[in-house]
Amino acid sequence: MTIKSSHASEIRALIESLESENAVDRDVAVARLAVLGERAVDRLIAAYSRVEREARVGVLRALEAIADPRALRVARSGLDQGGEVAAAATGTLRALLDSPDEDAAAGALDALVGAALDPSRERRVRVAAFEALRGMPADVLEPVSAAIRQLPGAQPSETEQTELDAVWQDAIDGRLPDDPSILRDAVAARAAAAPLGTLQGLIEACRVREQDSPANAVRAGWLTVRGALHQALALRGSRVALYDLRETLEGAKGPLPTTFTTAVHAIGDESCLEGIAAAWSAAEGDASAAWRQQLRAAFDAIVKREKLTKRSAVMKKIVARWPGWGG
Repeated sequence: MTIKSSHASEIRALIESLESENAVDRDVAVARLAVLGERAVDRLIAAYSRVEREARVGVLRALEAIADPRALRVARSGLDQGGEVAAAATGTLRALLDSPDEDAAAGALDALVGAALDPSRERRVRVAAFEALRGMPADVLEPVSAAIRQLPGAQPSETEQTELDAVWQDAIDGRLPDDPSILRDAVAARAAAAPLGTLQGLIEACRVREQDSPANAVRAGWLTVRGALHQALALRGSRVALYDLRETLEGAKGPLPTTFTTAVHAIGDESCLEGIAAAWSAAEGDASAAWRQQLRAAFDAIVKREKLTKRSAVMKKIVARWPGWGG
């Protein structure tokens, strides 16, 4: 595939950001690389061998979201590196299980089953491989499950796992738990493989619960869940809930969870710019300095991506409405 020079320079800059000491910058880079999709795959694979371990995790997360068969070799290599790299590799392999490329799908299955059954591997890597295999036929999963059950304390108990699945399914069916932190755990475990429409529906349900909650702490909890769902969508390049992201920024009176800025940085468009400027202008005090910096970075990224100039109607409107913005 021929990559336009503008995309090539963006991909190069994003890969460099994977080595940033700032976790937000790394998350934004992963989300944006996911949006760029197959155009970024060859450069991600080439970068994998030369970057440090933490950046390799970012490379694998981006490749997981893209789910391109070319990632198989890197993901299998990542399994052998242990720790966070190996855990991230299981996610990349999981994304390939449904690949239309039969060799990639078979290779991913072999690698995950092998990792789950290998007693020489770290327990958490074996459990992560097993989790990645969920949904496979019973004749594949049962031997692996039996082996994993021999690892005391290495995975959630059967009861805990059942509860997590139940919470997720209840939420999909419109029955949210009283405690948002319970759903947050389920989102972390299930959102990557959920249908996009399911994530959109959960965002809407969480927003209603957030608005109806009388306690500030509970409202903040639902906001955190909603941000995690937005980031999950952004990692898959989806804009199905961009309207909610935009409206949330427009109404923000202070810093939001960084998942919101990560998402808008990655998938935001021209329609988001006024909301970003409004949030930036509403933020006050030293505590909001980092938040304003994140907003500005997202704004500048969208302006560059959309090829807007100061003469653009939206830019003129922003400067007129928020003179302090200086956009």
